[in-house]
Amino acid sequence: MRLIKDLARFIAQPQYATLQHLTVRNKTYDTLGLFLIKLAFSLLVANVLAIFYEPKNITDANMAERFTPLAYLLVGGVILPFYEEVCFRLSLKFKPLYFALTFATLSYYILTKAIYKTNLSLVDETFYKRFLLSLFLGLIVYAVMYNKKITECLSVFWKNNIRWIYYVSCVLFAWLHIFNFELTATNVLLLPVLTLPQLFSATIAGYTRLSFGFRYPLIVHMGTNLLFISLTFLPFD
Repeated sequence: MRLIKDLARFIAQPQYATLQHLTVRNKTYDTLGLFLIKLAFSLLVANVLAIFYEPKNITDANMAERFTPLAYLLVGGVILPFYEEVCFRLSLKFKPLYFALTFATLSYYILTKAIYKTNLSLVDETFYKRFLLSLFLGLIVYAVMYNKKITECLSVFWKNNIRWIYYVSCVLFAWLHIFNFELTATNVLLLPVLTLPQLFSATIAGYTRLSFGFRYPLIVHMGTNLLFISLTFLPFD
């Protein structure tokens, strides 16, 4: 109950380092508790939604077809969660390196989806172009960060607007998951509902990132993905 209250207070008023007094053990226990809350909520939403409408997750199906079970666990359970946490959570706390890494990962997403219209995890003839170009853009941004005035302005902006940065990161993370499904009129209209588990996940991940540190949401994200991917290997419908 305390965890839910702490999370609710944070969502209402996001801020930096609200729980820095906690020990590593307490942070770990709270992270585990939030993981279980998130898991219960996600399963509840998924099962309720399945009663009325259950669109196929084409991203999961595509990865399951392209990868061996071990590769699927590695890519879907480790690499992609790390990528998404860098993209959406790392820069919730502003540092020049964090900002550059987030810019590079967002660039990779835009190049992959909008320019080359392919999958993030697909290693094809365009992969090195996408990867190297996004890396180059990240390096340019990092070089620009050596200008102290720019860095100071961005740092002040982050501190003064962390509430909206947090909210935007949560919504962006959730709504981009609509690409996991076919972009039919029904799916687009149901976007807020279909991506509700991801939105709840993002609120928790942002909370643990700002309150505990980057590794905590990363571990939860990897743990969630590894769990659900592992369940797909079981001989059940």
